[in-house]
Amino acid sequence: MTTAVTGELRAESAELQGFRRVQRLAYECAEAVAAQLEPGITEREAARMQREWLRERGVRDWFHLPFAWFGDRTAFVKFRIPLQFFPTNRRLEPGMPFILDMAPVFDGYTADIGYSGSLGINPVQDKLMADLEAHRELILREVRERRPLREIYENVDRLMVRQGYANRHRAYPFGVIAHKVDRVRQRRWSAHVFGFGTQSLKGLASDALHGHREGWSPLWSPYRFSDHPPQPGLWAVEPHLGFRGTGAKFEEILVVTDSADPEESAFWLDDDLPHVRRWAEEK
Repeated sequence: MTTAVTGELRAESAELQGFRRVQRLAYECAEAVAAQLEPGITEREAARMQREWLRERGVRDWFHLPFAWFGDRTAFVKFRIPLQFFPTNRRLEPGMPFILDMAPVFDGYTADIGYSGSLGINPVQDKLMADLEAHRELILREVRERRPLREIYENVDRLMVRQGYANRHRAYPFGVIAHKVDRVRQRRWSAHVFGFGTQSLKGLASDALHGHREGWSPLWSPYRFSDHPPQPGLWAVEPHLGFRGTGAKFEEILVVTDSADPEESAFWLDDDLPHVRRWAEEK
């Protein structure tokens, strides 16, 4: 199912309210699970806690099943193959950073979020999180300027270098910093392959085929297939910083429309999210 995002679709529209509800639900899950983490919990247990919390609230389908990364795995240290992203028996320790990442589908609406935290004080991750604010601002500004996605990706890279960090979203398949999300047809039961929902994969494949014919891609990467202006739709954006074995990121939906008005041409789906509130409190 394709979400039509035009200049007539406003932030208060019923369509976007559906996506906003599931995104907020996912962040509520992340905060609830983060509050229950304690020394000795494994990544697999944290991922299961996310699944159970969301299933108790009616989630039956996924863009992808929940992930949890602890310690240097938050920076994807030595990640070489996709299987390394799946939760392991790594145990959480005091002061250790963690990232919770989940992508539930609820009532046909998709979210894909990333939540960074630590078990106790971790000044390095705190600094990474503070410096991610500039990336959120850069991405929105340059999408509104209709710069090619590949160019925006490169400018995010340059900002990371100036800040002294490594680009860790480059470790994802195709090096993506973002991907499109869409409505998903509801089923009585949902199947998944390698942790990804089959209905969501069908939608992404359909977008990829449609985009190939028209010269755009649903994957926002550093490669030539992303050398095009932002395509109207909803994009799950996840800049991911790394520094000496510590990683931090946020992930949230960016809405892109075909409006000629810069402020309506692109906007974050929701500004009432944990990382945004955190930055506001620090000012």
